[in-house]
Amino acid sequence: MREIVIVSGKGGTGKSSLSASFAYLEKDNALINDCDVDAANLHLLLDADFEESSEFFSGKLAVIDEKQCLNCGACLRACKFDAITKEDNKLIVDAILCEGCGYCSRICPTEAISMKEQKAGDLYISNIKTGSKLVHAKLGFGAENSGKLVSKVKKEGKVLALKQNKEFVITDGSPGIGCPVISSLSGANLVVIVTEASKSGFHDLQRVVELVKSFELEAICIINKYNLNNELSQEIEKYLKRKKIKVVSKLPYNEVFSEALVCSQSLVEFDKDCEISKLINESWNEIKWIIRRQNNENSFYSNK
Repeated sequence: MREIVIVSGKGGTGKSSLSASFAYLEKDNALINDCDVDAANLHLLLDADFEESSEFFSGKLAVIDEKQCLNCGACLRACKFDAITKEDNKLIVDAILCEGCGYCSRICPTEAISMKEQKAGDLYISNIKTGSKLVHAKLGFGAENSGKLVSKVKKEGKVLALKQNKEFVITDGSPGIGCPVISSLSGANLVVIVTEASKSGFHDLQRVVELVKSFELEAICIINKYNLNNELSQEIEKYLKRKKIKVVSKLPYNEVFSEALVCSQSLVEFDKDCEISKLINESWNEIKWIIRRQNNENSFYSNK
């Protein structure tokens, strides 16, 4: 089982659309992870049925026992996050503002404040239209530790992929370069970076490349909407060449991308014969070739 993680420095580059296309092309030979837990959307393109669900708990929340509380206001004065307020002569904890530090519970003279583990989101395992499974999650509003939830998605996906003897795990990573992305990259065999020919796209591409390089992971790149700015696209290619990252495909801008999304389909499903579908198919074949080359190299060195 080999894992391909698709990332982008910013949102809106076409990362999820490409992830869905790769999933559709590989059918039941690949298990799919959606690690964009803050704004999960891959289930919309893969017709997920939410067959299994479980709650995800992370972080602490201060809870005040009204019977023990003296309304002395010590916790209100001590809280640096303004999470405790007084209404109708009662002290109330704002679940959104509370950081779960526990200081209020330590200074309470009557031990009226306890720290309770809070629900941060939900994890799902779904059947999808490719004949395989999708492991995905939804982070709760204002919840923290999305990196931990991403790790949970990855762990469940790996266990399921090994159990079902899948050749590939395709992981739609989180956008950006923060904790969720770092969790998405953990254990990856190949990173596919999706960027676009825009100033913000190039800027964030450079940030995510440095992150991937710090993990010493093999990476390739797909430039989406390259013809919106041919000069900048060429500049991106030169940068990637310096960083020794191969550009496996340059996809032109086409409104068929949007039309496919409106129909809740991946591009290769929506229009198999269009130019971009053929380029995506070629890209996926090259990705598989790289993965299998890695396997052959690993087998060679392990047999020496």
